[in-house]
Amino acid sequence: MNFTTLSLDDLKSGWHSIATGFACNYCQATWPSDSLPKQREEHLNLVHGGNRSQLVHLKSRYNTLTPKQQDLLTAFASGIKDQELAEQLQVAAATIRHQKFTFREKAKQAKLYLAIYESVFAQTAAADQLIEPPAQATLLDDRWLITEDEVAQTLQQYFDFDQDPIRLKRWPKKQKVIIIVLTRIITEIPTGQLLTEPEINAYLKPIYFDYVTVRRYLVDYGFLQRRADGRQYQRPTDNRKD
Repeated sequence: MNFTTLSLDDLKSGWHSIATGFACNYCQATWPSDSLPKQREEHLNLVHGGNRSQLVHLKSRYNTLTPKQQDLLTAFASGIKDQELAEQLQVAAATIRHQKFTFREKAKQAKLYLAIYESVFAQTAAADQLIEPPAQATLLDDRWLITEDEVAQTLQQYFDFDQDPIRLKRWPKKQKVIIIVLTRIITEIPTGQLLTEPEINAYLKPIYFDYVTVRRYLVDYGFLQRRADGRQYQRPTDNRKD
């Protein structure tokens, strides 16, 4: 799941809305629209140890908490008294109170920054909106700073849309353009299905003669997941809203 696409309320609850109801932020579990929040909370507690724990220990480049800070927040969430926690950690109670103060200050800073950011970018034109990388993407850098206008212009330049399936006219040299090309090619592959290498190749061959290169880049950039044995591939289900 790409957590950057979730709202603050989604993150705090542990689930998000999908077309058929709700989906867990941490696994493939879903619930119908008429399900009760208690059912979702029970799932989070039983399967994931609770939403709070998942958030605190979330493995994401956006989670900047140190292991020590994660342990402290977990302790604070348990309701343990400052003095008792100080004794366990063999520090002064004043040190614990200072840590709480530091967390509160960081929260205030984050709230102000979010308000500033939204006031500046809320009215951004659609042409300036950036595309979202796949949730599994690891090579995240300025190559992904691609606007929707850039995508539209590049696709027209590199693809022959009069063919069915589409045809890639030539393989681009720039990495940024390669990413744009891959965003279109991956839509030709069904989501959520385990496919063998020959099955993946069958989708890619009509699009471009060097399908091996295309397949490799799809994996490298996170558009396709390859199983550890290298025999099966899967296009991850994307639960993000359009």
